[in-house]
Amino acid sequence: MRHFDLSPLYRSTVGFDRLFSLLDQGAGPEAAPAYPPYNIERTGENAYRVTLAVAGFAREDLSIETRENTLTIKGAKEPAPETGVKREILHQGIAARAFERRFQLADHVVVTGATLANGLLHVDLVRQIPEAQKPRRIEIGGGAPAQTIDAKAA
Repeated sequence: MRHFDLSPLYRSTVGFDRLFSLLDQGAGPEAAPAYPPYNIERTGENAYRVTLAVAGFAREDLSIETRENTLTIKGAKEPAPETGVKREILHQGIAARAFERRFQLADHVVVTGATLANGLLHVDLVRQIPEAQKPRRIEIGGGAPAQTIDAKAA
């Protein structure tokens, strides 16, 4: 029996909590990019936060876009201006390469804000279910008892 590891798929979806068990029965894993590293966390009943480690990137180097249930985060560093001082990098452990991360969002999940602090980009998401789709409680009325019709009287 084959077992598929769907963890790469889980890492790129937000708001599909109830569907994960169904996905285990579906297709195999997808190759997920490893840069930049990120976390997805639940911050409330209908609130989520995606945090990406973007050390070395400024606000101007990052862009966030949502389109058709897809959250896309891109980063590209502008080359440093020439200062006339020759620099030689002896070891480069801080990656500054361009990246693009895509996350599939569940229906009615919207981005509410983004902040950049201490090398971490935080993108806040909220699931906003429309009133028409929210569960409603229907009261059962007492009303008058059902009337019976006598067949002989008719």
